[in-house]
Amino acid sequence: MSIRVIIVDDQGMVRAGFAALLSAQSDIDVVGEAADGRTGIEVSRKTHPDIVLMDVRMPEMDGLTATRELLSPEPGTAHRPKVIMLTTFDVDDYVYEALHAGASGFLLKDSPPASLVSAVRVIHGGNALLDPAVTRRFIEDIVRRRPRPRRDPRLQLNGLTPRETEVLELVARGLSNLEIAEQLVLAEQTVKTHISRILAKLGIRDRAQAVIAAYESGLVKPGDSVR
Repeated sequence: MSIRVIIVDDQGMVRAGFAALLSAQSDIDVVGEAADGRTGIEVSRKTHPDIVLMDVRMPEMDGLTATRELLSPEPGTAHRPKVIMLTTFDVDDYVYEALHAGASGFLLKDSPPASLVSAVRVIHGGNALLDPAVTRRFIEDIVRRRPRPRRDPRLQLNGLTPRETEVLELVARGLSNLEIAEQLVLAEQTVKTHISRILAKLGIRDRAQAVIAAYESGLVKPGDSVR
């Protein structure tokens, strides 16, 4: 089945360009567009996309607010798409908040066209949007500049086994599944199983939120080495 995508951006040329690029792919269907967050929510609830490409700054309702509403719907709303934030470097704080709200990742608007296509496919497959080390550096920078208050540094990780905690730490340090498998002398499929259990126990959707959880719990601190 094709990957269903909607594009939410207040710039018509951006929407048109992204739509043309994605629609040219045999495995992607653009099923809707919107010029602001509020309309984006309405379009999403009508079309049930797999992926929402969401701009950060828009009139009527910004992308951050729209992402929160999409990913924390009213009781009885079964459909929850995955959200990719479209951003520029000067709105990093907004993107961090969006990731914290449940967005699956972020993409710079001036990224090469192939990156957009790859991002849709990667996120649809349930993986990290960017190379893990890139995601780690981004979140580390935000946490360092704008630390969030913590109620109990490690409380949210208490449900993890020692091995799952170890895997989560390596995920947050930027290692890929293969690198984690090699370091812990495990099969790569076993690492994937551990990560699936981590996501389920922490009540999060993907690797991006796992990295945030590791930083906010104190398991990994800004400045810790990747290896």
